[in-house]
Amino acid sequence: MADPDRPNEGARPRQVHVGPEHHSKGVNWLAWLALLAGILALLFALSRCDRDDGKATAPAVTNDAAVAGPVVAPSPDNAGSMVASTSNSSSAEALAGTSAVGGFLAGTEPTPRTFQFEKLNFDTAKSIVRPADAAEVNQVAATLKQYGKARIRIAGYADDRGPDPANMALGKARADAIKAALVAQGVAASRIETVSGGEKDPVASNATEGGRFENRRTELVVTSR
Repeated sequence: MADPDRPNEGARPRQVHVGPEHHSKGVNWLAWLALLAGILALLFALSRCDRDDGKATAPAVTNDAAVAGPVVAPSPDNAGSMVASTSNSSSAEALAGTSAVGGFLAGTEPTPRTFQFEKLNFDTAKSIVRPADAAEVNQVAATLKQYGKARIRIAGYADDRGPDPANMALGKARADAIKAALVAQGVAASRIETVSGGEKDPVASNATEGGRFENRRTELVVTSR
């Protein structure tokens, strides 16, 4: 019972005031929840990126770039030495055939001079000299043995299918195959250098089967007499 002398003592308060301390605690909980939600969203985004990256696949090596054995891309130290250059023509289409090598060696025109094998081309993804092309290789060997001081460079090429490093390696393998055939005919290996032009400097369109066949070729560069 309330004391009549103290009318307000024991009476229920008319309203409750929320102090500053209680209010700040509620704000802090909301801030922590927002921070946690942000972290979870960031982790989810990162996990999606990792999954998308894992789906990427390397392009397949097909057709002309399918070389037997491992393909090693040229390193910065030897890349320049592998590239063949057509020293006497702006286009390989204008090159003389290897049947003119003997006349050139007998003359006084300056070197280097580039000649294209007239009939020797390679099958897709192959670096083997076909029996049908042996006659031209034998004729070149006979000419080189007649001019024993001449030195040459053999440049191998590929069509444009497959990545460039693989085509560079394939062109080099083709040049090495010609060198081996010349050495087998009695030409000293020390007189022959081999390089690759890869898919560069095509003599025909790579859009057709016939054009790609023409681009799987080799060239002979007389570097000195």
